[in-house]
Amino acid sequence: MTKFVEMKKGLILFFLCFFFLSSKLWSQKDSLNFGFHYVAINFGGHLPKGDMEKRFGPNLNVGGTYMYKTKSNWQFGAEGNYFFSQNVKEDVLANMKVDFSNGQKNIIDNEGYPADIRITERGLCFYAVGGRIFKLFKNNLNTGIVFNIGVGYMQHKINLYDAQKKIAALNGELKYGYDRLSNGLSTMQFLGYQYISNNRFVNFYAGFEFIQGYTKSVRKFNYDTGLPDTNKRTDLLIGARIGWILPLYKRKPKEYYYY
Repeated sequence: MTKFVEMKKGLILFFLCFFFLSSKLWSQKDSLNFGFHYVAINFGGHLPKGDMEKRFGPNLNVGGTYMYKTKSNWQFGAEGNYFFSQNVKEDVLANMKVDFSNGQKNIIDNEGYPADIRITERGLCFYAVGGRIFKLFKNNLNTGIVFNIGVGYMQHKINLYDAQKKIAALNGELKYGYDRLSNGLSTMQFLGYQYISNNRFVNFYAGFEFIQGYTKSVRKFNYDTGLPDTNKRTDLLIGARIGWILPLYKRKPKEYYYY
């Protein structure tokens, strides 16, 4: 809990610093509010809640965005994110583990030795996105508080990697009986700060993200429990991300400014 509180304080301080610096970076020239396309790459992290918290711990994510911002500061586009983690709580291989003399439990490979099995989280999200920038500065009409919402698709699974390929029970398609692959409809909300400068280099956004996934298992049957998996899931993610924006102007940005 202490680490989580410290992380929140650090994020708030980080965003305040960005807000202050961006207000100083902008030229004192007045600006016209113009429409343009842009792409962005982003990095962030999530804390899982709901059904997802029972299966996974905190994750990291990377992704990309394509958007069109209108003259009236509405923006529309699409984005995708890939998330990953080593924090897997659900032990899907518990029935395959045996006790060793040192008191530890491990999986035995085909030759009778402790297996090198790596268990991680893998997931992805895709969204159609729409939102608006609420301007804060008279001399920068393309910068301000941004609020986006999205509707799309979420998928996640427990990734089982047999490093030495020596576990017969996980060969080929057999591992699909343990990976808990789930997918379904997803919604997303993002609230943050977006800065567009009069050059092509200092352009970014940063803020907080909220994701809801309405998923269910694709596998239907879990080998470790011997039971079908027909439960509907509500997978929640709460986190923060920062993105670097590359505006795609048709003309040089200075042509949009006047004294």
